[in-house]
Amino acid sequence: MKFIHTSDIHLGKSYRNSPGESKRYDDFFACLAGICAEAIREQVDALLIGGDLFHVGQILPKTFARTITTLQPLKDAEIPCIAIEGNHDWIHRRDNISWMEALSQMGYIKLLRPARSDDGDYRFAPFDEKTGMGGHIAINEVNIYGLGYIGAQAGHHVERICNAVTTENNLLIFHVGIWKYSPVEIGNMKLEEALPLAEKFGYVALGHGHKPYVIQAPEGRPYAFNPGSPECVNFGEEKYAKGFYHVTFANGEFTPVFRNTSPRPMFVETIDLSGAENAEQALAVFSEQVVALLERCGDERQPLVELKLVGRVGFHPFELGRERLRAVMEELVDPLHVEIKNHLSLVSSSEGMNGANKSLEEIEQEVLHDLITSGSEYQGREEELIRLSITLKNAVQKGDVDGDELLALLDTEGN
Repeated sequence: MKFIHTSDIHLGKSYRNSPGESKRYDDFFACLAGICAEAIREQVDALLIGGDLFHVGQILPKTFARTITTLQPLKDAEIPCIAIEGNHDWIHRRDNISWMEALSQMGYIKLLRPARSDDGDYRFAPFDEKTGMGGHIAINEVNIYGLGYIGAQAGHHVERICNAVTTENNLLIFHVGIWKYSPVEIGNMKLEEALPLAEKFGYVALGHGHKPYVIQAPEGRPYAFNPGSPECVNFGEEKYAKGFYHVTFANGEFTPVFRNTSPRPMFVETIDLSGAENAEQALAVFSEQVVALLERCGDERQPLVELKLVGRVGFHPFELGRERLRAVMEELVDPLHVEIKNHLSLVSSSEGMNGANKSLEEIEQEVLHDLITSGSEYQGREEELIRLSITLKNAVQKGDVDGDELLALLDTEGN
């Protein structure tokens, strides 16, 4: 038997109200279409999806329609697509049929979901082609069992899962992460909790975490495989290998080979603007670092970019607003989508000095100096504007001037 094991496709994922929303939406369908094409080209016996086919449970009708179009070549080639539900696929209102159930009833996937007895035991009934439901399907000599996302208590279910299986040459599709390897914060289990699966299943097809990893049994035999997501779903995944497993079963053994996909280029970088005295100088440094960063892209596709601005600067950080920086980015590299995190801080003129012996007037002048200097357009007029601010403050505190007099004072002193 030959099969492809993939997971965490996240169809429907995009960036709302972003100029690149449509293209980013297309990326995930293109990724799945490429995997389906590989399955047909290699004439595999099945395509396994370890959960999170969709990004959200309540998908748009257009996403469902496009999923059917993408899976149609696989159906035409009579290659079964065997899938389980991930936490993103699950809908909490069980009074309605889910999109995954609809795909199964229409014959585009075979959704595996076990039943539970009154005492909590698992029952993996044979898959029923008419209802599109079941927990177990046999292809050639391999018995495939499916178990979707069951939450943070997954480790406590392992014994019952193993007790429900009495066949040989077993494969389990399971949407769960392993704490030692997976950065996912929910729905994981401990490594030692997963080890009993090695005694019952020759291959455990994992999903959930977007980073690929392999788990070994105590004797050193690899038995559980997580392919990760074949496309970058979130910022932070840009350094992960992206792909799926092509697996061969022969002579009672599973032999997986990781095959890389080609995700859209993604960059997460820190831009250091330390020492910039004004916004224009900071923009020049910003532009220089961004160009150097993206020169190594080597991909014709528009990149996804997340930038973190750091450093202590001589102007107010708000002057480098997101829209202003995005405009510079679009002129330089035209990214598909950019997110900017501004962590700049303002240099204070009193940094490193002990203000305990300073008069209130001295402290007041330093604070005003910092506030005024933070505006690039006011630099060079600090002393003049400090004097005006103190004059206005003193006049207001006296309480013997009205609004017109204050305006006149502004006009006189400001000129």
